[in-house]
Amino acid sequence: MSVEHSTIGTDLYTLKAGPYSAKITTYGGILTELHVPDANGKTADVVLGFRDLTGYLAGHPYFGSTIGRFGNRIGGARFALDGKEYQLAANNNGVNHLHGGIRGFDKVLWSAEPFTSGKDAGLRLSYTSPDGEEGYPGTLAVLLVYTLTATGDLRLDFTATTDAPTPVNLTHHSYFNLKGEGEGNVLDHQVQLFCDRYTPVGETLIPTGEILPVAGTPLDFTTPYAIGARIAQVPGGYDHNFLLPDGSGLRKVARVTEPASGRIMEVLTTEIGTQFYTGNFLDGTLTGKSGAKYPQHGGFCLEPQKCPDSPNQPSFPSCILRPGEEYKHTIVYRFGAE
Repeated sequence: MSVEHSTIGTDLYTLKAGPYSAKITTYGGILTELHVPDANGKTADVVLGFRDLTGYLAGHPYFGSTIGRFGNRIGGARFALDGKEYQLAANNNGVNHLHGGIRGFDKVLWSAEPFTSGKDAGLRLSYTSPDGEEGYPGTLAVLLVYTLTATGDLRLDFTATTDAPTPVNLTHHSYFNLKGEGEGNVLDHQVQLFCDRYTPVGETLIPTGEILPVAGTPLDFTTPYAIGARIAQVPGGYDHNFLLPDGSGLRKVARVTEPASGRIMEVLTTEIGTQFYTGNFLDGTLTGKSGAKYPQHGGFCLEPQKCPDSPNQPSFPSCILRPGEEYKHTIVYRFGAE
């Protein structure tokens, strides 16, 4: 195991553990590369992204980003808390608030501290979001610990504290292609979601407040399906929040297999929700690290998180963090091959 430091216009750290390696930049806490072996031991980079910082600064659909203060959408770009209304940036179609705003956690510089532990390599990233940043109340102190293990786990541990009540919903936004980034679309990937419910949305992708069963719909991935098998039945493609059964602790939410390479990715989370997104807005205009254009459905995202629009949806689990409490969220992306 090792951690190497370099630069791509900002600090870049390379974590190495066993046959796995990951690169993380202090700009946005972005995972820029993730190399994992296939069934024959051949490694490939399985996350979409750019060669250097220029691509990220030019604007991108959150490739590999750390998302906060609030992942996903907040309807009407506003919420009320303890009798006061807060106005946020309407950075999603001029109507809703998305992924923390114009300058969310994906666009700030994080402080970094590399470490090794046994056969594992890791990086501690910290950032303090001041009161009023992007319209949110309270000063929020955030710690994100990336840990790469020799057995194929990329673990993300989020913690946060605040000095005033505020919504918090932190997640990770990599686009995965288990064939390798730039190797076409992901419609052949087989997906299983261990989720029996979802939160339906309206035209602007804001939840209606209902929680419905997936059974009998093209959103039912309780048994494995290829991403492309029923995507035509879903207007716009998959971009939905799925819910695990009631419970607690670190639980498996997804298993994805890619038939040609034999690569497997499992996702575990301590949250109840996970957004499954199939790169619907990729359109072939962005050139990735390998020099290939990223087509529609060139990657998929599995973003464990609280429910979208939670500040405005009293029927959803609360997303409000108060002084004296500690926000905690763990995500594990677990890789293997068969």
